[in-house]
Amino acid sequence: MANLLVAGTQWGDEGKGKIIDLLTPSFDVVARYQGGHNAGHTVYLNGKKIILHLIPSGIFHSGKLCIIGNGVVIDPKAFLDEIEELIKCGIEISDNIAISKNAHLILPYHSQREIIDEERRGAKKIGTTCRGIGPSYEDKMARRGIRAGDLLDLSILEEKIKENVEEKKAYFAHYQKPLPDAEKIFREYAFYASKIKKYVQDVSLLLDEKMKEGKSVLFEGAQGALLDIDHGTYPYVTSSNSTVGGVCTGLGVPPQKIDSVLGVAKAYTTRVGSGPFPTEIFDERGKFLLERGNEYGSTTGRPRRCGWFDAVAVSYSCRLNGIDKVALTKPDVLDSFDEILVCVGYKYKGKPLPTFASESWILDKVVPEYKKVRGWRKPIQKIVDFHSLPQAFKDYLKLIEDIIQVRIAIVSTGVERKDSILNEAELKDIADLDKVKKEIS
Repeated sequence: MANLLVAGTQWGDEGKGKIIDLLTPSFDVVARYQGGHNAGHTVYLNGKKIILHLIPSGIFHSGKLCIIGNGVVIDPKAFLDEIEELIKCGIEISDNIAISKNAHLILPYHSQREIIDEERRGAKKIGTTCRGIGPSYEDKMARRGIRAGDLLDLSILEEKIKENVEEKKAYFAHYQKPLPDAEKIFREYAFYASKIKKYVQDVSLLLDEKMKEGKSVLFEGAQGALLDIDHGTYPYVTSSNSTVGGVCTGLGVPPQKIDSVLGVAKAYTTRVGSGPFPTEIFDERGKFLLERGNEYGSTTGRPRRCGWFDAVAVSYSCRLNGIDKVALTKPDVLDSFDEILVCVGYKYKGKPLPTFASESWILDKVVPEYKKVRGWRKPIQKIVDFHSLPQAFKDYLKLIEDIIQVRIAIVSTGVERKDSILNEAELKDIADLDKVKKEIS
């Protein structure tokens, strides 16, 4: 198989974990390229819910190499805790995980700083997870970060920790917060080093070797395109490039190695944290989506804001990422609606906008234009045959395809692998159909 990128087309939480897990049998390597343990990819195995924050969703399949790229920021404790939980679930962990030596680490002072920053923003807070992801990326860009490769030399690690704590002395003093203890941090991270160093290697070289051997790679994105640091609803975004370009910089692979891009979109829209959300529903219908869709953050447990499908936003994501096919998730949540709205355009100051506006102050004031479609009023949960779907739902799919100008290759009708409808004509170009069908049979 050729190499495939799976990326979110909305504000994250689209259901990428299930789709990646479903498609993993078609590939030899699954490689995560950005984000931190603020991401939460949920996979259900035989009814058991498992949430991954750092390790790629391909870990549930034997014989697959799971890679964490240099574009990811890693909290060593979170990584080791995740390993421990997977082992408890009977998942084999050996030489099937690799961490880029250039991946930056999250240290205790990063989360402490993020809490302070969010508090001082007051009403303008971003709504981050306060897990230190943003401040770790700040140190990376300021060229003072500590990387996974530094765990291999404790003298270098100790020196860098002391330098970083000294550099942050004025910041903590200004906000009248206690200065982190450099020696305590070093002892803690020296322990982590003893556990993690076996996974650390040159990931760019490893990927190049695997691809030269004819191995195929599934590139795994975290968050969604609308949270991209450059192309999302800035400043209400994540701190990394969740769009397609992040693959190249976050794993050290050239762009021609990305053969296809599968975008994942929820059949409605959700957003967690602050920021503009044109199609947000504020009445009982929004509360219904929250509860029926179990729209609570897999990382933080925070309730997600819910709204109608925003075809303007998804079209923008498809253009940005060069998306070839789409996987649509959670349409069964809409089963009981008599009428469903789809956003097909925006107006700003009374005039149509030609595309999605990434400027938050504009997006916050747009008026969405909706197309009303009739609901299907029949349960589609766990349906796995396209011909068994209600005609009204097929019409809904066709409307989405027509507006975003991308064909839907997968429809997820439930949380388990088997709860999937495959459009074989569309999927055959990006995955091994026989292996995927075997997975869900």
